[in-house]
Amino acid sequence: MIELLGHTYQLIRNDDCFNLNELTEKITEYFESYDYICGDYAYQKLRLKGFYESTNKKATAINSITGLEDYISSYCAYGAKIFLLKKEK
Repeated sequence: MIELLGHTYQLIRNDDCFNLNELTEKITEYFESYDYICGDYAYQKLRLKGFYESTNKKATAINSITGLEDYISSYCAYGAKIFLLKKEK
């Protein structure tokens, strides 16, 4: 379990790239409302993207967790290392 922004998260995907120190430096309150936080590394830089459960009323086509694989294939560099955190309820 990982504590971030006053919430507990579970690391549910890790392509051997998760770095808590780097994430702590990069994450902001913007991500508090999301159910998932996806991190990808391309060119040795961490990018973050928030996703909602598909049942969340805030979910749309671009931020529903059901679109994660499309996001990875369309917006992440080929072969980028990925991690995914899920907020515990």
